[in-house]
Amino acid sequence: MRKKKKGTNNQLKNEITKGIFTVLEKNPNKSFNYKQIAAKIGITDASGRNILIKRLVQLKEKKRIVEESRGNYKAIASTKTYHTGKVDITGKGNAYIVIEGIDDDIFIHNNKLNKAFHRDIVEVYIFPRRKGRKLEGEITKIIERDKTNFVGIVQLQKNYAFVKPTDFRMYTDFFIPKDKINDAKDGDKVIVKMNDWPKDTDSPYGEIIEVLGKPGEHNTEIHSILAEYGLPYQFPIEVESYANKIDTSIKQEEIAKRRDMRETLTFTIDPKDAKDFDDALSYVTLENGNYEIGIHIADVSHYVLPDTILDDEAYERATSVYLVDRVVPMLPEVLSNNACSLRPNEEKYTFSAVFEIDKNAKLVNQWFGRTVINSNERFAYEEAQHIIETGENTIPKEISIREKGSYTVSNDIVEATLALDKLAKIMRKKRMKAGAISFDKVEVRFSLDENSNPEGVYFKESKDSNKLIEEFMLLANRKVAEFIGKQKPEKTFIYRVHDEPNEEKLINLNGIISRFGHKLDFKNKQTISDSLNKLLEDVKGQKEQNLVDTLAIRSMSKAIYTTDNIGHYGLAFDYYSHFTSPIRRYPDVMVHRLLQHYLDGGVSAKEEVYEEKCKHSSDMEGLAASAERDSIKYMQIKFMEDHKDSEFVGVISGVTEWGIYIEIIDNKCEGLVRIRDIKDDYYIFDEKSYSIVGERTNNSYQLGEEVVVMVKSTDLLKRHLDFSLLRKAE
Repeated sequence: MRKKKKGTNNQLKNEITKGIFTVLEKNPNKSFNYKQIAAKIGITDASGRNILIKRLVQLKEKKRIVEESRGNYKAIASTKTYHTGKVDITGKGNAYIVIEGIDDDIFIHNNKLNKAFHRDIVEVYIFPRRKGRKLEGEITKIIERDKTNFVGIVQLQKNYAFVKPTDFRMYTDFFIPKDKINDAKDGDKVIVKMNDWPKDTDSPYGEIIEVLGKPGEHNTEIHSILAEYGLPYQFPIEVESYANKIDTSIKQEEIAKRRDMRETLTFTIDPKDAKDFDDALSYVTLENGNYEIGIHIADVSHYVLPDTILDDEAYERATSVYLVDRVVPMLPEVLSNNACSLRPNEEKYTFSAVFEIDKNAKLVNQWFGRTVINSNERFAYEEAQHIIETGENTIPKEISIREKGSYTVSNDIVEATLALDKLAKIMRKKRMKAGAISFDKVEVRFSLDENSNPEGVYFKESKDSNKLIEEFMLLANRKVAEFIGKQKPEKTFIYRVHDEPNEEKLINLNGIISRFGHKLDFKNKQTISDSLNKLLEDVKGQKEQNLVDTLAIRSMSKAIYTTDNIGHYGLAFDYYSHFTSPIRRYPDVMVHRLLQHYLDGGVSAKEEVYEEKCKHSSDMEGLAASAERDSIKYMQIKFMEDHKDSEFVGVISGVTEWGIYIEIIDNKCEGLVRIRDIKDDYYIFDEKSYSIVGERTNNSYQLGEEVVVMVKSTDLLKRHLDFSLLRKAE
């Protein structure tokens, strides 16, 4: 009993200490006596007041607070315990605040969230650190809401409704008054807008602004994914109307201002199902034996002018979103699929990087500027690959994208494709030697029927034709960035940067891959790059490939847009930008504008303006990537719903205290086997060995092991997939 009392007293003492600092530091210019502090933190009993008086004296003696006058205490001005950070809410409803400049994230108990939501920018008060404990705090102010629109399910009552959010990080539902229900029916999936959260209410007040449909229906779920990340799925009428009125005809007076390359051999290579073609390559053999190679990019900035509603919409979106069954474009179709799409046998305005390159892929000369082109051919990657592999000029009907089946291309195009492939391989080899990291992660794709139901799974491979295009796009991006970045005086520009990896993350990666017989070499920067590349090459075709690829990518820093150039670690470039995809990326539009501005002799643009635009573009890219991942997860679960009676061999891709994650080898679908569902023993999570171990049998399931599973349950709404563990694979 005594122990319990002591624990209770300690708890009370800690709460009172927190209370003292909260009161004093919320009012740093005022002093308070013990009675005033007691009133503010709700102490009414003699015992609590005695502890409070004692703690005030102790804190003064330890110089953590000051006694300004007899019995009046004040915060020490130099102690900064209020910080600004971003909320990261966990599945258990608690949160961490990520604060720049503080190594440790600040833990926030769910009763100290004070109405903050996931990703909100908040002011947080940090409690004095107790010995051996993590930093804890309390949210004191919401500075900026990350979003005010949420996806949820309607629970209709007689005179009001509640909307229960589908995001597991949302810890409250929304109260909807009768006049704000807007014809939503019970059970509908909707978008609710948060209007207010009165002080003494459990739930925020909201209104239903859009009915998405019935849960489980395909379009409802896809639109829900977009809405969860605040991404639109259609253009406002006024933006469509503006875009449709743009004069997209090719004018003689505009051609006269540009370098005319309409007679130069030019072609595009894209995925077979691509709708927009925003880059083309041109090829000429010069008299001196060198090659003139043009990288021609759709001149989006010719049509999308600053300070228009079209530009505002493109900036807000910042990127196209590639979901599993559709593309949500950054620009309306009249531009993305028509005026700015470099379709064959059509004159198009382009922004180009033209290089003279010798046979050893050494750059001899370069030119940047606006051009006009007329593409001779449109190829799919498979068709270009056939030319590279065979040298033949006839594309067989089984890989041809032409309506008539097999197809014969000109000998000039075969020569150009083979020469470009040869140069691309030399450039790639040089990059790798310089320390570039070769990430060729397997991409999951679905074959869909006319109702967007998954019929099968296939993997997108990166072959020579993909790498050919990649190398020339990298060349253009790098040289444009270099051209501006090396100018004196320095000019504001938009760079795509990638910081060096965090060593701690690499050490963790090394611990995991060592279980598969691989290791990293930490001697220096070059040996790290070389050993990473060796690792990625060694796992190709192995059971652990996708796991290792994923973990290796996670160990890297995140590439972002910024005006502060620190180089690109993953590509081993000192200068790098994004110039080649303005149809689908807003930073590329800005790069085109800035490049033309500087070619015209313009002064340096305002850095703070473009840094803000860079931050927005990076943030939107992150949201789009999350939506894309969620749509793949949704389709994987939909696919697995039809395979509930099948056994699958999978690799243990994650181990946690609540279960093991299994990734199926044949289709990369990942699901969870919960520890409580493994009945042959009581299993305990062993963090050091990345495994769960049976208490009685000592049987273990370890990261990377192969096991056989069956689908136990699927939940399309929560996008959860649970497996039953059958046995270890033989």
